[in-house]
This record gives sequence, C-alpha cells and structure tokens, in this order.
Amino acid sequence: MELIFEKSRSGRRAGRVPDYGLPKPELPQDLRRALPPRLPEVAEPEIVRHITALADRTFGIDTGFYPLGSCTMKHNPRVNERVGRLPGFRDLHPHQEDEGAQGALELMWSLQEMLAEIAGLPAVTLQPAAGSQGELTGLMLMRAYFADRGEERDTIITADTAHGTNPASVTMAGYSLERVETDARGNLDLDDLRAKVNERTAGLMLTNPSTLGLFDEGIEEVARIFHDAGALLYYDGANLNAVVGISRPGDMGFDIVHYNLHKTFSQPHGGGGPGGGPVAVRDTIEPYLPAPVVARDGDAYRLDHDRPRSIGRVRGFAGPFGVFVRSYAYMRAYGPGLKEMSEVAVLNANDLLARLRDVYDLPYDRHCMHEFVLSARNLKREHGIAALDVAKRLMDYDIHPPTIYFPLVVSEALMIEPTETEPKERLDGFVVAMRRNAKEAAESPALLKEAPHDRPVRRLDEVRAAKQPVLRYLFDEHPALVEAE
Repeated sequence: MELIFEKSRSGRRAGRVPDYGLPKPELPQDLRRALPPRLPEVAEPEIVRHITALADRTFGIDTGFYPLGSCTMKHNPRVNERVGRLPGFRDLHPHQEDEGAQGALELMWSLQEMLAEIAGLPAVTLQPAAGSQGELTGLMLMRAYFADRGEERDTIITADTAHGTNPASVTMAGYSLERVETDARGNLDLDDLRAKVNERTAGLMLTNPSTLGLFDEGIEEVARIFHDAGALLYYDGANLNAVVGISRPGDMGFDIVHYNLHKTFSQPHGGGGPGGGPVAVRDTIEPYLPAPVVARDGDAYRLDHDRPRSIGRVRGFAGPFGVFVRSYAYMRAYGPGLKEMSEVAVLNANDLLARLRDVYDLPYDRHCMHEFVLSARNLKREHGIAALDVAKRLMDYDIHPPTIYFPLVVSEALMIEPTETEPKERLDGFVVAMRRNAKEAAESPALLKEAPHDRPVRRLDEVRAAKQPVLRYLFDEHPALVEAE
C-alpha cells in the first residue's frame, strides 16, 4: 500500500480552508516558516480511498475480539458518544465563566463524588489526562505531604510485576526505586518487603489485582508494614475493572488511587489517547490536590483556585472534559449495578482460564480476577513455538493478540483479558482458536511460525524494524524510493 506522500502530485487539491472574512493576525517573524510545509497534494477521491483502505486494515474492538490484557479494550456503548456530542457539552469553551458552565461543573462534581465512593476515599482531582499522569500526580502529592511534615523520604517500592509506567513515574518524580519480589502464590513477598521498608521509604506503588490477574492475599499486612513505617500506599488503578463495587482501595489501606477512565469506565482509547487519570486521596492529602478543584456551594458549582498548599496544575484547564462526559454516562447507565461490570469480567476470565489451563502452562494455580496469565513455555520447550507465534496465529482467526511477554516474571507470557462485554459464543471461539494453536504447535509448527497467513501485512522483520525504524517520510531519501531505484 502506497503512503499518502507517494500518491502526492504537485498542484492537486481536495478543498480549501474556509475564509470567514476575519482579520489575519500578525505572526511574529521568529515563528514564521522559511519554506512552506511539504504536505501531500492529493485529490479528494484519492484521500477518501486512502483513508478507507487504512480503516479496512485497522483491527479494533468493533471488528473482532480484543483480549488485550491490562488495557481493557472493551466495547464502548454508543449512547456515551451521543451524550458526549450534545451541543452544550461539545461546544463549551474552556474559558467559559463558572456561571455559564453550571451543567458541566455539576457533571464534574458528580463524577468526583462517584469516583470517591468507588475508591473509598473522600477527595478527587479530575485533572490528570492519563493513568501515567495520575501516577506522577500521586507521587508529587506524596512529596508535598512529606515536605510539609519535614520528613526526608526518597524511596518508592514497586512490585516486580508492575506496569512499566510505575518505575518511569518514580524516576520522573525524583525518587529512588526499590523492587519487591513475587512469592510462589503470586503475592508480594512479605519477607522481602519487610526487609526493604524503612524510614527512607515514601510509599508503595501497587496494582491490585496485579498484572498477573491475582488479588494480593496479604494486602492488609502490606498496608500495616507501610503505615507502621509512616509511609503511604499508592494504588495503580489499571486493573480496577476487576473490583468495582466489590472491594475499595481505601478500605484496603491505600492513601492515593488513580483511575483509568479510558479502561474501566468506557472512554474509547488506543493509538495514544484520549484518556483520563483522576486521582483520589485521603483527607490528610486533600490540601495538596492540583488546583482548581470543582466545589459545590449550595446549588451552585465553581472551580476553586484558592488552594495555597496545592501542587499546582498538572494539566491545562480542568481536565479532559469529553472523557468525563462519556464515563459519567457509563456509570449512570449502570447505576447501583456497576458491581455487575466487574463480576462478569471476573467470571469471563475464570471461564477461559478453566478451559485453557490443560494445554498451556499456568504459572500460578489460583482463581484469577478480570485477567490471567498463561505461559507458552511448554510449547516452546516441546515444539519450539513461542508466545509470539501463538499471538500471530490468533490473527488468522480474526482475534487480536493478547499482551505477550508481560509481566516479565513469567517466561513466554500470554496475558488474557476478555472483559465483561463479550458473549459466551465469542469466548468459545477464542478457546477453540487457542486449543487449535496448541495442537498445531505439535503437528504443524510451520503454520504458527509463518503466521499470520491472511492479513494485509504478513509477519514483519521485527529485528530490522527495531534497528532501522522509519519514523518520518524522508522524501527523496525514503527507503521505499531508494529500494525501487
């Protein structure tokens, strides 16, 4: 398939930018281009065909099963999109004064209240634009909390199963990182943990259930260890989809929680955004929340900027408002039955686990939560088939590959998350495909080694792609043009 730049022909146009008759502002000389940008010049039919061809090649939750563990690529109800496009929400200007944005502020305040109840913590900021920014915000809140108390703490502890954003956020926040091992049952190793928590420890960053899909059986003891040392607990909400309405991080002992609105509460995501990463905190940390926060005065709502101990803004304006509307609509649609979302997600995951455990290795023999991790190491040991081969072969069955090779504590890992939105028939089809892969590994390994077979793009040279990435179009020096010559 040609790139849009390769279809470009000088002088061709698809349309013109509308002229609204407004005065043209003067652009400072130092911001002006020396040369016009080299944009593709293509007629409208060719643009439409190009975009349509790209769409035909795109795999998403609307085209097939997407068991992508940790990211919760689940169906997003279309009613949420219709609500998000209501003119009063869609056209609201971010500089609108509070008096003229009461509906939006009421929605945000209500969303804060619902999120606070779900976490079991009293105060929420909606500002962070993603889970990763929520992590950084939480760590900045920890730093402000300890600075106010005159305590010098410089170390954050994470699990060896942690998402990669955890250590990255720790480093960005200026803390040192300490890792704790996982025990034989998939929990935090309490002996290792006790040996590493001391007066320099600021806190723990933990996903519960973990990326193994397991709820930590010693979480109350974990909280005691940290709180006895004067440290705080941070809850990575990436896997909150498993426990909404069933258990609350605040009740477990966590002091700071981030949510992924784009995972748990149906805001569509993928391809870099948009997302939302609100943060909930205990009352002792509430004074440091980013300003402004949405406040209620009787029947009126306002943005409260008067927060002298705040860590300041972490994002422009009050947060990703369109995300709030969609997630609010999703939560209101479920109402008190939101717990069912998590119950069905856990049921679906355990159903798949029970039907696949005899053909793939099971690293931790326990009931899982909303996701679980299998290993293809038995296939690799016996037939030379790796997790990558299994994942590629699934594409021939119109199934998006699950996460592979993560978490790192499991060799040849396959992290599988069906979510609550899939019917039994779709789960049955996935089981058939996975079991067929295991059978083919023994009988026809080349089928897996050469997969996928009927995708628009066959198996890539991943080593070359990593060593020689082409991240931008180089015009006359573009590799495709050079090779053609």
